Amino acid sequence: MAFLGVLFCGLSMANGTASAGAVQEVQDQGRAMVRDAEEMVMHGGMGDGHAILHHCAEVAKQAQAILKALPTRDEHGKEAVPYLQDAIKHCTRVAELGDKVDPGASLNPAVKARAAAKEAMKHLAAMKDGGA
Repeated sequence: MAFLGVLFCGLSMANGTASAGAVQEVQDQGRAMVRDAEEMVMHGGMGDGHAILHHCAEVAKQAQAILKALPTRDEHGKEAVPYLQDAIKHCTRVAELGDKVDPGASLNPAVKARAAAKEAMKHLAAMKDGGA
């Protein structure tokens, strides 16, 4: 559960709106989150419990960082929040199961985390510079 610790993100924001670079960084982080989610499920299908745990930890870290960096005034960012929280919740479940369980047991929450990450990314991709 240590992977759910505090992350610091160096994105620049002023008065709740994101600069052009901040939006791009959030979107890049979202794409990395989805890549890890896809890897997580792929490894789950191959029965690699350790890889599921590793990639799910990365998904949770990325979702945490995105939550901290989201511009407060961006509607698309706000719409991504519950999906990011779901991804973290499901990855916490994977962490609780650990890598010693049958990978099939951790695959169900991993698939749910992937679905949440992908849905969050749809909203993150719609974000525009300046939080508009």
